[in-house]
Amino acid sequence: MVKMRWLGHSAFELAYKGAIVYVDPFLSNNPKAPIKAEGIRGADFILVTHDHADHLGDAEAIARRTGAAIVSIPEVAGALPDDLKKVQMNMGSLVDLGRGIRVAMVPAVHTSNRGGPVGYVIEGDGTRIYHAGDTALFGDMALIKRLYSPEVALIPIGGHYVMGPKEAAVALTLLEPKVAIPMHYGTFPVLYGEPSEFAEEAKRLAPSVRVVILKPGESAEYP
Repeated sequence: MVKMRWLGHSAFELAYKGAIVYVDPFLSNNPKAPIKAEGIRGADFILVTHDHADHLGDAEAIARRTGAAIVSIPEVAGALPDDLKKVQMNMGSLVDLGRGIRVAMVPAVHTSNRGGPVGYVIEGDGTRIYHAGDTALFGDMALIKRLYSPEVALIPIGGHYVMGPKEAAVALTLLEPKVAIPMHYGTFPVLYGEPSEFAEEAKRLAPSVRVVILKPGESAEYP
């Protein structure tokens, strides 16, 4: 079982039996974050989808405090201080991080300052979670389904910079997860996508997917 706590925007805490994983820990300047970086006492891995400030966020500060390893593409890792623990990887296959966690980088359709943006499939405790990062809808999400069959999809719905509710619902028809949790909305006014609209579109297009809407700080467990 994994406990998934949404920390606002695209930030998640994933609590496994043997590891604590953070994804895109944008906290200190996030008006929706229920905690700040100083409130994180333990972490094993920090996954960074790309180096925009609202995703790289507090990764360095958390890594220094907790000793966690930052997982990213080489270009992002190379720009971080050398004294940090880092796992440089790229898209292609599952990588064993240790502590019962394996991750695969997968494509994302977006921009970045260094390298390219990615998403992650995170495997632990018998569950695979797809964190899409910042992305538009793209057809190769069907390959993510074919290769990894994630049970849970963490999907951006805010629009403007990422998918809106309709596009995110179409993504579910390609990914076919059991559960979808919307993210990357409401942090700033430009991110207009509403989770209720996403839930309605998902019910129409992908009725077998259970949509779980969290408030910042709330958690869901799977299975």
